[in-house]
Amino acid sequence: MHPSSPAPGPHSNPDARSYDRLGATPPASPVVISVPHAGRDYPLALMAALRVPLAGVLPLEDRLVDAVARAARTDQTTIVQTRARAWIDLNRREDERDPLVDEGAAVLPLAQQSAKLRSGLGLVPRRASGAGDLWARRFTGADVTARIARDYRPYHDAVSAALAAARARFGVAVLLDVHSMPPLGPGQARVVLGDRFGHAADARFVNRMAATCTAHGFSVALNTPYAGGHILERHANPATGIHAIQLELDRTLYLDRKLHAPGAGFARVVDLVRATLAALTEEALAVPLAAAAE
Repeated sequence: MHPSSPAPGPHSNPDARSYDRLGATPPASPVVISVPHAGRDYPLALMAALRVPLAGVLPLEDRLVDAVARAARTDQTTIVQTRARAWIDLNRREDERDPLVDEGAAVLPLAQQSAKLRSGLGLVPRRASGAGDLWARRFTGADVTARIARDYRPYHDAVSAALAAARARFGVAVLLDVHSMPPLGPGQARVVLGDRFGHAADARFVNRMAATCTAHGFSVALNTPYAGGHILERHANPATGIHAIQLELDRTLYLDRKLHAPGAGFARVVDLVRATLAALTEEALAVPLAAAAE
């Protein structure tokens, strides 16, 4: 049975924790799962500020990839953001604030802005595919600062704590940061692995993941066009035994034709992710604990 796909809507309690944490303490696995872009909680303040219908911001979602991760996980600590990406993007740096939508943002020369910020995909996204500009007004600096304190930092703190606990127990930790992507085009990869061009993880982890994808019949690419964002930059530190890899899944693999609900391929993609998690766990535990901790 496919998981339900609840419609977006307001959160009944804006002060409630904006992420779900699954898994035992202490951790049962050296692998930690992060799902930062699949949230479907759209606060009332967000909807009141929109200049487009709510449907206009839905392309920002990694639609239902959280359902894939939840179905695929076994014993891994899993951190899933529930607040919508349109509210705040966890895969951006805190200083990637867009002055066109955020009164508290510093006005920087274009050369000093990241490519994502210039394109309207900063900490608070300004644009969405097919919808153009999203907001009827700018947000106050205090508003965005409150989102950082309430929704952004707690998620990153939870990921950091999970990785630290995994490394403490196993001598090594591996973060799998799960995303979905639009189709890249005919003949292009259906799965993209990102390790920030070798800076975020030892090659053995990425090679093992690529081999797993190929064995399951999925075409795979490395770092093109997605090399990994702020989550990998912030949390990965291979020199200390913390590795991080971004996993991008073509949405057409697991969603229906409207890219809204689980499709016929959902179970196959769950099997792929579950096999990937098993492969990463095996690879992590293959290195003796003492050697991994050095």
